[in-house]
Amino acid sequence: MATTQAVDGTSIHFDEHGHGDGPAVVLVHGITESSDSWAPVTERLATQHRVVTLDLRGHGRSGQAERYDLEAMAGDVAAVVGALGLERPHLVGHSLGGIVVSAAGAVLPVSSVVDVDQSLQLASFKEQLMPFADQLRDPAAFPLVIDGLFAMMAGEMLPASEVERVNALRRPDQDVVLGVWDLILTLPIDEIAAIVDAALAGYDGVDLPYLALFGIDPGPGYGDWLSGHIAGATTEVWADHGHYPHLVDPDRFVARLHDFWS
Repeated sequence: MATTQAVDGTSIHFDEHGHGDGPAVVLVHGITESSDSWAPVTERLATQHRVVTLDLRGHGRSGQAERYDLEAMAGDVAAVVGALGLERPHLVGHSLGGIVVSAAGAVLPVSSVVDVDQSLQLASFKEQLMPFADQLRDPAAFPLVIDGLFAMMAGEMLPASEVERVNALRRPDQDVVLGVWDLILTLPIDEIAAIVDAALAGYDGVDLPYLALFGIDPGPGYGDWLSGHIAGATTEVWADHGHYPHLVDPDRFVARLHDFWS
């Protein structure tokens, strides 16, 4: 267990697990969760790899911050990679972590990026979120809304034991959630798209292995859109696996990572 500081001074917690030859694997969690949510995957990867798990700002054992925008959170990943001197790590992120590692991979020297169930086309997410905007801003309604949103996304294949474990780990801080989702709740779709385009600009002219693995189908045309932004991108859907395909079947997930990295 250790900490480092992001550029703005925010304390970022991280842990190291296992050992192995080749690039380290950096795992980044989703919103309201922490590095502990990766446990079933971490323990499997750590038998063959050096694995680094971190808590994004405002999550887990990391510090609170003034900024929760995409650039700042990608900087959290960069801070840990720099503190450990990792050479071209594999970045793997789930949900919020998926877009964070996508942004980090555009500016860091990495071996690959894996985005688990996070569309980078945020227009559809805005459509899903806006009906709940007022409730998300209401302190009394916020906990119930967050619980409801994640219950809808979990899917039927996630084992009850994992639902219970992830729910127990979840720490929904309203200020953090609103800070992270600020651009979704406040900006028009074209401005959101421009922010994502700018975050991915570092992939231009780079053939980097990139896997977008979904348990919820991102919709027709997403693979083509993603390949237009990241030349080396592969989009894959595990039908009916819900928002947590890596926890529905961690053995299959780790095997897929090994196949992708080989």
